[in-house]
Order: sequence, then C-alpha cells, then structure tokens
Amino acid sequence: MELSKVTLEIFTKLEQKWLAHYETTKKIRILSIDGGGTTGIVAGAALIQLEDQIRLKTSDAHAQIADFFDVIAGTGVGAILAALISADDGTGHPLFTARGAVDIITQNNSELFKVNKLAGFLFRRKIFNGKSMDKALKELFKREDGTVLTLKDTCKPLLVPCFDLKSSAPFVFSRADASESPSFNFELWKVCRATSATPGLFKPFPLTSVDGKTSCSVVDGGLVMNNPTAAAFTHVLHNKRDFPSVNGVEDLLVLSLGNGPSCVRSKVSINGECSTSSVVNIALDGVSETVDQMLANAFCWNRTDYVRIQANGDGREKMVGPKMEEVLKERGVESLPFGGKRLLTENNGQRIEGFVQRLVATGKTSLPPSPCKESAVLPLANGR
Repeated sequence: MELSKVTLEIFTKLEQKWLAHYETTKKIRILSIDGGGTTGIVAGAALIQLEDQIRLKTSDAHAQIADFFDVIAGTGVGAILAALISADDGTGHPLFTARGAVDIITQNNSELFKVNKLAGFLFRRKIFNGKSMDKALKELFKREDGTVLTLKDTCKPLLVPCFDLKSSAPFVFSRADASESPSFNFELWKVCRATSATPGLFKPFPLTSVDGKTSCSVVDGGLVMNNPTAAAFTHVLHNKRDFPSVNGVEDLLVLSLGNGPSCVRSKVSINGECSTSSVVNIALDGVSETVDQMLANAFCWNRTDYVRIQANGDGREKMVGPKMEEVLKERGVESLPFGGKRLLTENNGQRIEGFVQRLVATGKTSLPPSPCKESAVLPLANGR
C-alpha cells in the first residue's frame, strides 16, 4: 500500500475515534448573558425560569443549566451569573443553581456594588468601592476547602469579554485558552471583577495570569461586547479542536439573555439633545442590538434555533424581588432578518419554555476532554 494511503487511513481512523465522542445529530448549545445594571434583573428571571423548565421537562429535580449547554458566555453582571452557574465545585457540578446564583447576587449586591461615599462627595458623582467588590467576589469563587477557582475550573467552556488598556483592544477570557497555557489562565474572581470595571464607576482593574507572564489593565467588557453572543458564536464556529462537528449555524442552538429594556428614545430630550452619558448608553444599547440583528440574519432560515430574551421597554428595569416574575409576563420581542423588530404574541416565559423543549430533546451535553496537551504559548512582545 502506498505511503499516502496508509497515512490517510491512519488519520481517518483517528478522526473517527475522536468524533465518536460526539453525537453528530446534536447541536452545540450556547447560553449568552448580557451585561448591564447591578442586579441582572432580566437575565436573573430568565435563568431561574430556564432551570425550572429544564427540571420540569426532564423530571430531574437536580438538573442544572450547565448540564444542557456546551458554552456559557457573560459580560459584567452577566459574567458573574455565568461564572456562578458554571464554576466547578470540585465534584464536577456547578457551585450554584440558577436560583442560588441570583439569590447570592441579590444578597451580596450591597457589597458587590458598594458606593464609595467619600469619593462620591469629592467627585460629585456615584463611584463604587472596588475593594468591597474584590472581597465579595473572592468569597464567591472559592471552594469549601479554600481552593481559589481559575478559568480552568469550570464545568463547561466559559467566555468573558473585557477591554485591555495595555493593548488598546478587546480581550476575551476563555477556558479554551486557559487550558492551553497558564499564561492565559486567570483567577475566576478577577475575571468577573475585570469585566465589571465600568469606567467612571470603578478604576481600571489590573490582573495577572496564574504564572505571572500575562498582565492586563482592564475595563468593562460592556464597552465593546455588552452582548457577548457574537463572541460565543464565532468561538464555537472556529474552535475545531473543541467543536469539530460544527460546520455552520445549522449546528447551533443559541439562547441570548438581555439585561434590561433598550430605552434609546427615552434618553433623548424633546428638542433632540442628549447628554454625554446618554450618548454612551445609546452606544451600549446599539452594540447589543446590532449583535442581535446580526444573529437574526444568520439564523433567518432556522429562526427557532436562536432565541433572544429581552424586556420590551416597559420601564421595569429597577424591579427586584417578586417583581422579577413580571419580566417573564412581558410579550417577547424578536429582531426580523435584515432590519426591524416585531412584538410577539408569546411572552418571555413561554419563549423560554419553547426553547427548553428543543434543548432537552437533544439530551445532556457530553463534550469530551480536549485531545490537546498543555502547550507552551508564549506571551506577545507587549506582555499579552
């Protein structure tokens, strides 16, 4: 037999062995959670409904969101929620259920987002206490035995975007990169702290990888990726090492959770003028809406595979406690391919229920461990 045929046969068998871990009929499931606000009111309500429906439809009272998603992404408070429901408690299970994650953020909200009164007095504006947030996050992302969790210590691949001032470019914290090299592995509490460092409210947050070779000076990921769905979408499409069976959008099932209504019109005064802060808010809303529109276009032929849950602008973004459930009663809003939106007859709760029906039909996730051993990935010249 010719050498080329032998080589082909060897690689074919290796490929079949690797792909045998996957059920090629299964879609890769992506969960994305927006940043915005300090309570994650919309995403929190949606996550609780999502997990409750998963348990109901599987008749498994202990089922969790991480059991049915292959990738979880989040920005800002969305990243904290994403990390809480995906961080490994040491037994292969997440640290928190969805309800537990929402409750813990609610209980710790005053410490996570504690106003620095002295700084606020001096600068005449609200500024949060970074040290208070550091302490609260350190406690959240630590196992009972005292182990400090890192990006590698998650049940499922986690993606968290930020903006690095050192390189003047967006940077996405990723479990895939962390698994390749300690130079891209960071403590999980620092990742969440970094993506929450909103300019004007927090100082830029400096952090270093676990091996000390990569350093960043980071501000809020919401500035560039408040809606991280596109980052998760492209990560899966191009990461053939971890997702070799994915060839296009037809192989994906995506749930994107917004974190408050888009109120662009309310930010513009009657005479058409708007403040600098309003322009910033409009830009952030615009980024999220643009990502939603792009995904709507990508899934225009299989629209049930992409669901976006967002408040429809009734002004309920300040709700807390039991009123969270009102978000689920709002009628859903869907972006139309190539422009525009429409108000649906289904409410947000019903849309999540319909999505879960498709989600559980594909069964629990079964991602195999990466076949790649840790490789020595050297930092770039600028320290990245």
